[in-house]
Amino acid sequence: MEKGVVLLSGGMDSAVVAAIASDECRMYFMHIDYGQRTEKKEREVFLLLVDHFRPEGHMIISMPHFKKIGGSSLIDRSMSVPEGLSREGIPSTYVPFRNGNFLSAAVAWAEVIKALRVYIGATQEDSAGYPDCRQDFYRAFDKVIQKGTARKDIKIITPLIRKKKSEIVKWGMALQAPLHLTWSCYKNDRVACGRCDSCLRRRRAFQEAGLEDPIPYSL
Repeated sequence: MEKGVVLLSGGMDSAVVAAIASDECRMYFMHIDYGQRTEKKEREVFLLLVDHFRPEGHMIISMPHFKKIGGSSLIDRSMSVPEGLSREGIPSTYVPFRNGNFLSAAVAWAEVIKALRVYIGATQEDSAGYPDCRQDFYRAFDKVIQKGTARKDIKIITPLIRKKKSEIVKWGMALQAPLHLTWSCYKNDRVACGRCDSCLRRRRAFQEAGLEDPIPYSL
């Protein structure tokens, strides 16, 4: 089987992608600390997922420049994380060109280890608010890889891009992905707040799937 780099945040979507990739490639996990509010929790979850999936290799890298640049309530504590599901325009939780930076690091590692795939858990459902979650962004990034790398055959794999969150939950359960280990909250790193956009989308997804969310919430 060919090698694949899986970008793994510790969230539900990326854990499901890891479960998908486990049947398709020899996995190498990459996690990125970028100064987010839940950085410590996400790193902890990543290591639990490494123990669960047993990839051939894993790496944690730091991108501290995001915190210096700012511009997002996920990293700038002077900004408040909004509550509720309402999105008009680009929300404050958008981290400018985060996925572009993440993909660049993952593709660089893929070049070194001779991997042909880079997996990311992006969903089109999020694209209305986050411009770097659109499918055409990833197709454009494939062209960047062809133009800017020594290896021209690395592909970005987005298996969830057209899935609803409830479909992702069902797929994850069918694959026995360890959703009980994952973390989606934007604000807290102990008990999920249950009020931020990410918590609410996750809770709604489990409800629509007719399944119980295995993590606790403060509200």
